[in-house]
Amino acid sequence: MTTAPVRKGRPRSTDADRAILAATRQALAELGWGGMTMGDVAVRAGVAKTTVYRRWASKNDLVVAAVAVLFDELEMQDLGSLQADIEAVVGQFAALLAMPETQAALLALFAEATRDPLLRRRVREAIIDPQKRLVHLGRAAAQARGELPPDSCQEAAEADVDIIFDTIAGAVEHRVLVSGRPATPEWIARFTTMLLQPLGAV
Repeated sequence: MTTAPVRKGRPRSTDADRAILAATRQALAELGWGGMTMGDVAVRAGVAKTTVYRRWASKNDLVVAAVAVLFDELEMQDLGSLQADIEAVVGQFAALLAMPETQAALLALFAEATRDPLLRRRVREAIIDPQKRLVHLGRAAAQARGELPPDSCQEAAEADVDIIFDTIAGAVEHRVLVSGRPATPEWIARFTTMLLQPLGAV
């Protein structure tokens, strides 16, 4: 009979994680990318700097994590129709982008990523690609309801998911972050209708 290895050290504190990530977004909003330091984040979070470094080895990793955790809260609900499902998740996304700390963190991260190819790849892997799960879930629910036909080619289906995600993310980010205009329920409904018309799901 074998026994599981004993894990040494104290367990990682989720409260500390949340405090550090929130402090990171706050520091970005107030100081910008260049002014923010790991030490400043530690002071704001009320933890030792070594605590921050044990969790995230670099500022890049820390900022990406601080932004990614916000988007992980987005949910694709099954509300009975693809139209309603998309309107709901677009509403969540727009509300998240309207938050000042989200705007500051995203704009700082994207600006730095344009100068750092490795950071850009990290953003894609940790923030963008995981959120494509929302499109997969929405398509699967619509197919189960008979609103969309089943996938006949997996490669084509993945390409469709990429395009749908880029269209939704691009439109909402442009509306909220670039134009600075609210994504009202009326705008969301009209946008969703235009998005779904080519699919024959409206």
